[in-house]
Amino acid sequence: MDRQRQEIMRAKLAALWEEVRELRLGTTPSVDRLDGPPMPLTDYVSANKPFVISNATLHWPALSLWTQDEYLRRAMEGRHVSVHLTPDGRADALSRHPHDPSSLCFSSAHVRRGVPFEEALRLVIDSSSSSAVAYCQEQNDCLSSEYSALAGDADAEIGWATEALGRPPEAVNLWIGGGRSETWFHKDHYENLYAVVSGKKHFLLLPPTDAHRLYIRWYPAASYNEVNGRLKLALELERHFDMKYAYFNFLQSIEYPLLPADGGGGELDDEEQEAAMAHP
Repeated sequence: MDRQRQEIMRAKLAALWEEVRELRLGTTPSVDRLDGPPMPLTDYVSANKPFVISNATLHWPALSLWTQDEYLRRAMEGRHVSVHLTPDGRADALSRHPHDPSSLCFSSAHVRRGVPFEEALRLVIDSSSSSAVAYCQEQNDCLSSEYSALAGDADAEIGWATEALGRPPEAVNLWIGGGRSETWFHKDHYENLYAVVSGKKHFLLLPPTDAHRLYIRWYPAASYNEVNGRLKLALELERHFDMKYAYFNFLQSIEYPLLPADGGGGELDDEEQEAAMAHP
């Protein structure tokens, strides 16, 4: 195919992509901010369209209680939790290959299990100045397991979401971390609702209309292990992961912050990505 035909095809594809995107998401790269639950919610769910509900969780005791370290220590006294550790705050992400700096590998966090909560909280607080970045998290409904002592401070489910989706949530998870922790580019196969109790969570989303601009590469899997009290990247070649990365010639992400008392829902395929290494 000659260069002229390639350019014509590229222009037509770009026009088609833009038209489909505008039909699904509109022409403004912004997220709807609502004063109450969307009616009907299915208009957002069916279109995989995100939204933010202002002051959605003002009635939660968690908003005032979970910002107090002393309250958390008392409530979680005698409890043990899982702590995830990385050198730079990036878990399940691409890192430099430990034996070949010119290559990349897929790195997982080192996980300490059974850590007393008070020690775990100290590790998170110290992450701002420590060589290791810690965050507390465990999937599979950890608010009712590891953090069950705090479960009464927040709603177990969001009534209007349960009604609209036809079922209660499969899992309610709690994440505790600082500003150095980042969620890497990924896709969730769920309808997610996020509620921020303290601080700010920053989202960068890619809509389903951009899926054709992603490509897959294979990387060796690695994990962080503690050696003499320090984190060291240890390569595990027996596992591989496919990672999708964005080709940014056409992509237009939608970016928005979620603040305390806001509730955020919907997914643009819930593609959250870190642009720094998105196109190595």
